[in-house]
Amino acid sequence: MGALYACLALIAAIENIFPPIPADTVVAFGSFLAARGHGTALGAFLSTWIGNVAGAMLMYAVGRHFGAEWIEERMARRGGGEVTARLKKMYGTSGLAAIFTSRFLPGVRALVPPFAGAMKVPPVRAAVTMGIASAIWYGTVTVVAYNLGENWEKATATLGGYQRTAAMVAGAIAVVAVVVWLIRRRRR
Repeated sequence: MGALYACLALIAAIENIFPPIPADTVVAFGSFLAARGHGTALGAFLSTWIGNVAGAMLMYAVGRHFGAEWIEERMARRGGGEVTARLKKMYGTSGLAAIFTSRFLPGVRALVPPFAGAMKVPPVRAAVTMGIASAIWYGTVTVVAYNLGENWEKATATLGGYQRTAAMVAGAIAVVAVVVWLIRRRRR
């Protein structure tokens, strides 16, 4: 389980550096595997949460070091100038609530830490705000996926029942469609 937890922490950290990394999917799958392999939901959550906050604070430090102009220049080159302008406006009107809310938006979530650093948000306030948002997000992903892994047999049995019902309904619709087609064909 240690290797699984280390992978979860690493992926959650890397998501802040390379936003295309599908951390949510990996965390969900890792939490599912933890349940199937006698890991714990708490272990999956803590490793993910610690990795994510550590990666976010690393990017916060980068933003703080290089400043707002550097971030805006980089975002403009990538076509994301609008995003930084929106983040700046949101932060100006809503403060830490904007940082908190933005952490729930995939894609934008990775821009928040360097932006917070560039805006000179105090490090403890930024870490706490991003940490709480990360705890809510990854806590939810972890609990849902872990519970699915723990109850996999029941979930597949339930889905199997739904699949049989759906197959019977689809078959009945196909039979009705064929009968209607044949009747129309004979009338012509």
